[in-house]
Amino acid sequence: MTKKTTPFILKVLLETHPLRFLRGSAKRTSIRHLSSKRVLETGRPDHFYPVGNPRRTFINLVAPVSARKMEYTECRTLAYTPEQLYSVVANVDQYQQFVPWCTKSRVIKRQGGDFQADLEIGFPPIVERYTSEVSLVPNHKVRAVCTNGPLFRQMETIWRFSAGAGDLQPSCKVHFYVSFEFKSLLHCQLTSLFFDEVVKQMIGAFESRAAVLYKRQQGAASAG
Repeated sequence: MTKKTTPFILKVLLETHPLRFLRGSAKRTSIRHLSSKRVLETGRPDHFYPVGNPRRTFINLVAPVSARKMEYTECRTLAYTPEQLYSVVANVDQYQQFVPWCTKSRVIKRQGGDFQADLEIGFPPIVERYTSEVSLVPNHKVRAVCTNGPLFRQMETIWRFSAGAGDLQPSCKVHFYVSFEFKSLLHCQLTSLFFDEVVKQMIGAFESRAAVLYKRQQGAASAG
């Protein structure tokens, strides 16, 4: 799926409300597993029914929770220190500057080393807002959980950072995990069309941000 198509489908997702579809019966969905460094679990119905058919519904809006949950995990080794990559991820205030489709990001409350952050995601004038609870283990882990999103019951992201291979310095091994539990099976099915591409673009955005911040510094240090 191309980058041009992804924003269009995202906009459809944000504009679509589950009450526009009639309730009905559909077969229980199955979970698809992909075994690789990237793992994607999506719920897909055995059959899709035309929206325009008045006798049969498109999906079942009261499907089990397992059918509405999607997960993705990835591991990469990057030429940065764990401290550098941790700083990029933990600095939520700056997400609006580089994270795809993030139109606003603001820390609203701090408690110890953790904090709450308000974020806006979407395409104006269609914008969705939610609050994340962010917990930190300095230079090692960033975990964000949202339970009040308009589209999902829960969203969780976890970043883990550890020293990379000894023969490559600087080097950091990054483990990334994200899961969504949608309120509507409709939203889950729509998201499954582009979920893999969106997550890869978001991870790539953090890597590009690190390049902007730290490659320049490394180049200046080498020149000095």
